[in-house]
Formats: sequence, C-alpha cells, structure tokens
Amino acid sequence: MACGFALAACTMSMPSLDFFRSTPPTEMLRIESEPPGADARTTLGQNCRTPCELTVPAGTDLAVSFALNGYQPLTVAVRTEQPGGAGAGYEARLQPNPVYAELLPATSPRPTRKSPPGKKKATANRAAPTPGADPNAAYPTGYPWPPPPQ
Repeated sequence: MACGFALAACTMSMPSLDFFRSTPPTEMLRIESEPPGADARTTLGQNCRTPCELTVPAGTDLAVSFALNGYQPLTVAVRTEQPGGAGAGYEARLQPNPVYAELLPATSPRPTRKSPPGKKKATANRAAPTPGADPNAAYPTGYPWPPPPQ
C-alpha cells in the first residue's frame, strides 16, 4: 500500500462480511414413478413431471403427491432422518430419496343394469355393525391401505 503521508487519499477496502451469511442448506430430492410422466407436487408448492429432481430445504418434512390421468392419485411422506441418531455427527437426510410411486390404474365404475319392469331386485340381509367393532375387519389381513397423509 503506497499511501505515503497523505492519509486522506489512502483508502483501504475491507472484505465483505457476506461470507458470514449462509444460505439455508438444501438437498436434491429425486422423484420417480411407474409409469413415468406423472405430475409430482410437494407440500412446499414445488412441482415437476416424473422422473425429475427438485431442490428442497434440508431438514424439512414434506409429502409428494402424484397424479396421472387414468391412474389413482398417491401421496408419499418424506421425512428427515438423522443417521446414527441425534448427535451422531452425521448430516440429516431426506428419506426416502429417491421417492418412488407405483401408480395403480383407476378403476372404472361398473355399468349398472336395470331390472326389467315388474321384477324385484334381490337384496342381501346384512347385520348391523356391532358398536365398537373394527370397521376394517371385513377386509383381509394385510389389506394394502395407503399411508395416511401427514
């Protein structure tokens, strides 16, 4: 620095303190579906068409909803997991990553048949449900219910 004795003409630039300001950490979330081409939308408002990748804030739980014409919609929860448990020194990661959805074809409603005039339709006699009984008991064990949305 050659300022000499004229201090008024000598300026020294200070480094910017912007390096103290850090951007929030992000994570790349891979999203896939079978069949491909589904619209995927996160609860954070981001969307893309599968297969795709989205940058999401790290450490944020979210859900990804899938929609494709002719297929049943599906939502998959994505959570932040700490490998080795809290305080293990590892970075938290989104799980599952990649998010994969196997979309099932939409079932079309059965056509209704009209009874000929004068014929009475036979109806099954069903017992009233027992109060306090499990409403899912009529379904086979292990029935593939989708996970509840979070």
